[in-house]
Amino acid sequence: MLSAESIQKINREVAKYPVDQKQSAVMAALVVAQDEKGWLSTETMDFVAQHLGMAPVAVYEVASFYSMYNLKQGGKYKLTLCTCLPCGLQGSLAAADHLRAKLGIDFNQTTPDGRFTLKEGECMGACAMAPVVLVNNKQMHDYMTNEKLDQLLKDLK
Repeated sequence: MLSAESIQKINREVAKYPVDQKQSAVMAALVVAQDEKGWLSTETMDFVAQHLGMAPVAVYEVASFYSMYNLKQGGKYKLTLCTCLPCGLQGSLAAADHLRAKLGIDFNQTTPDGRFTLKEGECMGACAMAPVVLVNNKQMHDYMTNEKLDQLLKDLK
């Protein structure tokens, strides 16, 4: 189900824990699986569960709890905008309005061309630098003005 390279990465994560606690690597294993597949299908989560010796439902619980995991196929770029209260007071709600208008979608939707999925996030630990946008759970952009948001969308091809 996953490539040999991804399984090797998961095994490196598993090795960080005592032998009888390999389930502790579930979050890292899900990140590796999502990086390879782009999202976490039931089949992919079942594979992770089997590899870690866990009940599938335990893996589903983790994947559905955290917003960094994609449980359905989305756009090439997932844009997560922090909209918690401190960031909202620093302009993230206006940034959200700008992105929704510019992309023509709402949160949890994907543009018709499959390029962008817009997600609402909770605290990214960067309130002083708001508005912040996280691209594909990997790259954070801060102090996002409307102009910077427009440039980011242009740069993501």
